[in-house]
Amino acid sequence: MSLAKSLQKAHHWILPPSIGVGWMPYLWLVYFGFFWLKYVFQTPGTLEASLALLSTAIFLVLYFSAFRRTGRTAVAHVLALVLMGALWAPLNGGASAFFVFAGAFCMLAGPPRKAWTLLAFVMLSVAVVAIAVQPAPWFWLPGLLATFVVGAANIHFAEIERKNAALRLSQAEVEELARVAERERIARDLHDLLGHRLSVIVLKSELAGKLFDRDPEAAKQEISAVEASAREALAEVREAISGYRHKSLQAELEQARMALTSADVTLDLSVDDPLHLSSRPEAVLGLIIKEAVTNIIRHAKAHHCAIRIGQSREDDSLVFEIRDDGQGRIRPEGGGIDGMRARVEAIGGRFILSPEERRIQAFFPSEPTP
Repeated sequence: MSLAKSLQKAHHWILPPSIGVGWMPYLWLVYFGFFWLKYVFQTPGTLEASLALLSTAIFLVLYFSAFRRTGRTAVAHVLALVLMGALWAPLNGGASAFFVFAGAFCMLAGPPRKAWTLLAFVMLSVAVVAIAVQPAPWFWLPGLLATFVVGAANIHFAEIERKNAALRLSQAEVEELARVAERERIARDLHDLLGHRLSVIVLKSELAGKLFDRDPEAAKQEISAVEASAREALAEVREAISGYRHKSLQAELEQARMALTSADVTLDLSVDDPLHLSSRPEAVLGLIIKEAVTNIIRHAKAHHCAIRIGQSREDDSLVFEIRDDGQGRIRPEGGGIDGMRARVEAIGGRFILSPEERRIQAFFPSEPTP
């Protein structure tokens, strides 16, 4: 086994991929070097060095274990780090590093209210220890400032991730319900469309078989009726499929509305009726709507979004436009924008991005490009 594979295997054992933190926790350990900074300038005694090594080992176990914990077990890890910081404070001003890491893990305690309460307790502990046994500024200043900044940032981003996870779950449930409803509707429509037609075709075919020898002319008329019924059934199926395509775009727009509403973003929707759009551009339009709405929800911090879909006044192309009142400008580079542009251009359309105005426009041909 190669060294890279061995390191990867060890990493997955320490921090399983399901946690979703990657390799960053190893980099964050650099801040624990503050605890050892004292011993760069002052050689410790044998007992203190031994206790420092033991405490480092305990810290590493708590540190990597905390990433897997939530709720009460996470609180227990935070309290253990606070205790280690309090015990080391009289001997080493760098013990404030324990409090900083304790503050960083407060986000795992649960909802924001619990996390903020735990962070306040950690900072209060720093203040008490500073007053009681370690008044040095290099202890309480990073202990209070860094603990608050790191802890508050982690709580904030953890809450954003929780909301995003809930939104993704809600979107998945909506999509699954839409798929089930669509399958049931298609089954009902096909039954209604083909059930009667096929029954007539069967009866007329049986009648033609019986008349074949006795009255060939009547049998010929029945066969002609069978052909006519089959053509009518085929036309009705094609019409129904065309209706499904149109409704799929409507379903995509409805899902976009529900997703934006879940993110507290109002939607102003304008769609021309009827839309003259063939199947391939319509499928691309649905994907672009989903991608654009997802980007607005995740990155824009917007309160209002406007979508317009209509025929161009200059030619037969269809115009799609989406804009929002989010913060900053749209990044012109990135997988999302590049993917949308590639999809539109692949079918012979045009893609226009106005980053400062936070507007995306796409012009779709009415017929697919060969």
